Amino acid sequence: MNWYKQAKYGLMIHWGLYTQAMGEWKNQRLDMLNLVPERKAFNVGEWLQCRYDIPIAEYSLLAKAFNPIFFDAEEWAKAAKDWGMKYMVVTAKHHDGFAMYDTKVSDYNVVKMTPFGRDIIRELSEACKKYGVKFGVYYSQALDWHEKNAGDYQPLDNGRLPHANIWDFPDNTGKDFHIYFNEKVKPQVTELLTNYDNVEMIWFDAADRQIPADCSEELYKLVKELKPDIITNTRIGHGFGDVKSFDDNEFPDDSFVDGLYESPCTLNNTWGYVAHDQYWKPAEEVLRLKEHLNSRGVNYLLNVGPDPLGRIPVPAREILDEVGKTLNKE
Repeated sequence: MNWYKQAKYGLMIHWGLYTQAMGEWKNQRLDMLNLVPERKAFNVGEWLQCRYDIPIAEYSLLAKAFNPIFFDAEEWAKAAKDWGMKYMVVTAKHHDGFAMYDTKVSDYNVVKMTPFGRDIIRELSEACKKYGVKFGVYYSQALDWHEKNAGDYQPLDNGRLPHANIWDFPDNTGKDFHIYFNEKVKPQVTELLTNYDNVEMIWFDAADRQIPADCSEELYKLVKELKPDIITNTRIGHGFGDVKSFDDNEFPDDSFVDGLYESPCTLNNTWGYVAHDQYWKPAEEVLRLKEHLNSRGVNYLLNVGPDPLGRIPVPAREILDEVGKTLNKE
């Protein structure tokens, strides 16, 4: 795990069907200044389906429009290297359940359902290999709004609605997380760790109450059996994982000497692309935050959300170009 300790700075990419909506749905617009509303979901691009209770039948129509003709995996990998980033983590499946690779487990994926029809994870995997950038995949193991049995479908303690798909599947009778876990999570994780030979990190995302403890333990063991040297993060749940993932956009003040630590952060306010989110952190702030985290032994995993055409937004590119020039002088 030495490479991870030495990396210090990585690129996270949130990209999926939600990108097509660009932060709007049926005359409703995500509020980029009120990221945690009193409703059950977050005001960020990749949470759009849950934020507005969008039925699967409607949300899946976005796949018909997904055709990012300007996507260039090598351009992304080279840019990450030029920006001084040592690794990349890309969403293979987010909470909407849509796979951005050629999975045999479900037809709900980019190869089978979109006019684009290409394996994005495959192309980015190969591009990162070419440019010497360590490659990682993000996989949402706890939430999946395409599946009846996924997520925590009981009301939360604070009275907020759960983050599971309770608009398509309001009846909790007979729901069992283990069904989803055995039929989708384990086989898809197995695909990702066996079909792409340079996956060095698998990045999970969950709160403990959204996944049973036995599933977190079983998933961690599966990952290590398939690829003993791979790195996982603690959002796998219930104390498992190799890298302590702090909360989103958390910048701890304490120093952490031993172990592996990471702060996942956004360059603007969202993770998945939202056209009206122009609240970009300037290059000086990115450099300050990187120094703040790295001096405490924490990796800075900085997220960018590409647009529907497969382009990294111009403001993000300009900021990270400037950061990269500064880092390359050091």
